[in-house]
Amino acid sequence: MPYEDKMTVDERRKYLRRMKKRYNEADRKGKGELLDEMERYTGLHRQSLVRLMNGDLCRKPRCRERGRTYGPEVDDALRIIAKSRDDICAERLRPTLAEMARHLATHGELEVTPELLDQLGRISVSTVRRSLNHSRQDQRRLPQRAGRKPNKILQQVPMVRISWDEQEPGHFEVDLVHHGGPSTSGEYVCSLQMIDVATGWSERAAVLGRSYVVMQDAFQYLLPHISFPVLEVHPDNDSAFFNQHMFRFWGDKLAGARLSRSRPYQKNDNRFVEQKNATLVRAYLGHVRLDTVAQTWAVNHLYERMWRYYNFFQPVMRLKEKIVIPGTDGQLARIKRKYDEAHTPFERLAATNVLTPERQAQLETMYEQTNPCQLRREIYDRLEYIFALEGAVPGVAQNVYLTLRTSPLREQFDDSVPSCGTGS
Repeated sequence: MPYEDKMTVDERRKYLRRMKKRYNEADRKGKGELLDEMERYTGLHRQSLVRLMNGDLCRKPRCRERGRTYGPEVDDALRIIAKSRDDICAERLRPTLAEMARHLATHGELEVTPELLDQLGRISVSTVRRSLNHSRQDQRRLPQRAGRKPNKILQQVPMVRISWDEQEPGHFEVDLVHHGGPSTSGEYVCSLQMIDVATGWSERAAVLGRSYVVMQDAFQYLLPHISFPVLEVHPDNDSAFFNQHMFRFWGDKLAGARLSRSRPYQKNDNRFVEQKNATLVRAYLGHVRLDTVAQTWAVNHLYERMWRYYNFFQPVMRLKEKIVIPGTDGQLARIKRKYDEAHTPFERLAATNVLTPERQAQLETMYEQTNPCQLRREIYDRLEYIFALEGAVPGVAQNVYLTLRTSPLREQFDDSVPSCGTGS
């Protein structure tokens, strides 16, 4: 039976509302002609159309539920046909129900009657979907895997999102970047990174493994290394940050500071550190596997130079305003972002007056004594040394290194430029 594109109830009511004005203005003969036209287009009985034209076209709730149109024989046929089609969706199953029923009947899989074929030819997609969902409830399901026990420590830490316009330095987003390469088996190097939201100040440390011992060592190095008070530490929900040992550590080290976490499966809650994971970690080390003590040591030496280079000599732009522009003519609203003038994290930090005079004088002296050209050459020399160490994947490491050497970020400095000591 060919599929007929019939009007839905809403479409019929919309059509009848437009016809009602013409019906009320027409004479007796004109009303008869309009009724003939409406009967032909809507398929409704003539007396039903007269009642609707003389009454209210607003839809009213049913006084009683409508009885079933299709009996259990249709449900059985749908179940057999769906199984023969490998349980495809109702939209794909509906057009060929009657044809498939005849085909299965020739092979003895289904008994068909003219009434059954007629019903399968005019059944709707929504009815097929409801029938199949009801029948699948009785199917045997695979045993469910027991879920994880809830982490009681996570329940004690509030889920927040550091505001993008935070003005006070000291609110750090924290994340862990894995250097396991194509395999996550065994112990491998991880990079712990902390990014201050207000200034863009960045701190990094490499650890071998994810145990609480190495994590504590990394934080014990980074937290005192930061030149201004830490007001908030905001990691994701990684168990490396939230376990009994680290929770005790947070209680000792974050006295007066706040510990918060992002929402599960919401990477944009840590958007600042996620951006820096790409530009300050992956862009240099790629996705190669690093899993030796020597590589951990070499990466930390690299991070010492990157700490100075990016905090003192790499200007960053900070979002200062968001303007929501409403859409017109069906278009979606869009957000226009305005950024401030680019400044280095050290310049932004010095402008907040949170540094002590002694510490600010030390950082200014460090800035004046550092040659950024020489420092950048040392960064890429350390990269070359890391990729040359035993254990790195030669082909992948060489490709990453060559990409960095030839990228626009890698300027070819003249060897004649005088070099200053970096103080390291």
